[in-house]
Amino acid sequence: MVVGKQLRGSGGFILQINENQFHVDPGPGALVRAAQYDINIRENTAVLVSHAHINHCNDVNAVINAMTHAGLDKVGVLIGNKTVINGNAEVKPYVTEFHKKCVEKVIAMDYGQKIGIDNVEIKALYARHSDLDTIGFKFITPEFTLSYTSDTEYCTDLVKFHEDSDIMVLNVVYPSDMKEKYHLNSEDALKLINKVEPKLAILQHFGIKMLSVNPLHEARELQKRTKTQIMAAKDGLSLDLMPYLRKPSQKKLTQF
Repeated sequence: MVVGKQLRGSGGFILQINENQFHVDPGPGALVRAAQYDINIRENTAVLVSHAHINHCNDVNAVINAMTHAGLDKVGVLIGNKTVINGNAEVKPYVTEFHKKCVEKVIAMDYGQKIGIDNVEIKALYARHSDLDTIGFKFITPEFTLSYTSDTEYCTDLVKFHEDSDIMVLNVVYPSDMKEKYHLNSEDALKLINKVEPKLAILQHFGIKMLSVNPLHEARELQKRTKTQIMAAKDGLSLDLMPYLRKPSQKKLTQF
């Protein structure tokens, strides 16, 4: 309902690390939202897609088309879960064969696998969702580690995969008093945050019930019960990660 009415944008989010620009989960309206907030899609180093649901992958071909001039400039990397790239018995691949040829490299990842792009290591994280191959992402840099849950229900395995994160981006669909399978609610998010103990947690991907109670209010209530700074995202949010830097711990990366 939120995506259909565009009550909140569904174009994904951009992570800029030095000269690299990563576009994560380009759902419906990714190109329009990018233009609205002065994001140059041509600067994308990689497009990352966590799973094969339309609100996360609908615009992946359009974004590839824009960043490569329809393949005339073969640049960038596509990273996705196995369903998005290869499909399965029930779902056809969302990325067309033409657009796979537009980028330099196509990588279908399963949780636990990792690749390196320049000085950034990207690790696929476990997620428990209705697309059984759903993955989250962890970006490990010399300055900070940022992890993204994607869509998942809470389970103890999440803690292991998100540990050592300085910053977490969590898809929190439901408020505290509502619980559904395959997604986090506010209480689930708080439980995960308190076990991982990042410096900053950003809540996003709100459902209609979450919007009705106001995500900012939910974030403030959770803030009272943790030492982590908790923020409720809004469309167009731009955040400087410098205050959340740490001392280097990652020295050597495996290139893709």
